[in-house]
Amino acid sequence: MLGLKLPTDPRWVNIAEKNIEDILVDHAYCEQKAASSCISLIVQYPEKEKLVAMMTEVVAEEWGHFERVLAELNKRGFKLGRQRKDEYVINLLKHIRKGGHPNDQFLDKLLVCALIEARSCERFRLLSEEIADEDLKKFYYELMISEANHYVNFVNLAKEYLPEEVVKKRLDEFFEIEADIILNLEMRSDRMH
Repeated sequence: MLGLKLPTDPRWVNIAEKNIEDILVDHAYCEQKAASSCISLIVQYPEKEKLVAMMTEVVAEEWGHFERVLAELNKRGFKLGRQRKDEYVINLLKHIRKGGHPNDQFLDKLLVCALIEARSCERFRLLSEEIADEDLKKFYYELMISEANHYVNFVNLAKEYLPEEVVKKRLDEFFEIEADIILNLEMRSDRMH
């Protein structure tokens, strides 16, 4: 799915369904952090007009998703609760190159965002296909499509500013890194990633 090298353990969706409050809380914060990441890219690279335009749209969509997840929590009588550490994202961020050419770090930031969107898309697909709650099935199907589009946006944006062969090479490296992270990450019942 979208180039991911390692699929999610099929047991995850069953565990997630039994802990839907925790999953929704974590999901809400994932959407909030996605919007914040896009705002950060705008602030860091205001001279990149296409990036600013695209990220502005993605910020609006991600914030809309945050609001929709809050509505799902409220509908079920759940509270937002506290944000939790996202070990998956923390581990991906460790692989953003420091120093060197500024384009290296720029590319890595875009590709980390792309990978997070790809993994979210894959998890949303599983939820949309496997959980019993019909409302959440539809909800996660709609979000799956949006996350797939965001993944494509980040990759295309990288190709807009850097040579395609450079983007492809680094994306392939990140797919391997991401698979290793997933392989070694504890499967949690209270985490989207």
